[in-house]
Amino acid sequence: MRIQPKGKAVYQLKVTLSGVKPPIWRRFLVPSGITLAQLHGVLQVVMGWTNSHLHKFIAKGVIYELPDAESYGAHEDERRSVLEEILTKPKDRLTYKYDFGDNWEHEVVLEAVAPFEVGARYPCVVAGKRACPPEDVGGVWGYADLLATLGEPDDPEREEMLEWVGESFNPEAFNANELNVALHGGWLPPESKL
Repeated sequence: MRIQPKGKAVYQLKVTLSGVKPPIWRRFLVPSGITLAQLHGVLQVVMGWTNSHLHKFIAKGVIYELPDAESYGAHEDERRSVLEEILTKPKDRLTYKYDFGDNWEHEVVLEAVAPFEVGARYPCVVAGKRACPPEDVGGVWGYADLLATLGEPDDPEREEMLEWVGESFNPEAFNANELNVALHGGWLPPESKL
């Protein structure tokens, strides 16, 4: 999928999954004029989530989410909230919360602003570390327990956990090319289409 440049520039963002050690993070490029709904779709792909749960963004005390989300208090519609109006200079940041049961919190930092490159495809993953935790693993603590169980060959729950996550699950795996294929292969949540 070819994305027409929207906005004034290209943003280099870094997203880090909070509370997980060693860190799980991604560095990626997006047009500065995308909406937060579109950023949600990009984050789902680059982090490896499956868009199975509710989410919201928080920046400077303002909550951004879909208007039909089950929320309390005032919030802004993420479909009408443009990234370059929220993050305006390097080091600006926002919080992305995904799966309110597992309570995954991500810090998204604007690292750099650059001009559009002729012929470049956006969004684009340029770097990262470690695999995303599986959906519904139980948050930070559940993921730590999963890793501990998988790391102990004699643990009686190890086989059950391997069956659940799959024999090929590797917590150290990261492949930017695979993520870029996924980004440009067309899968994004319906409300996030770029």
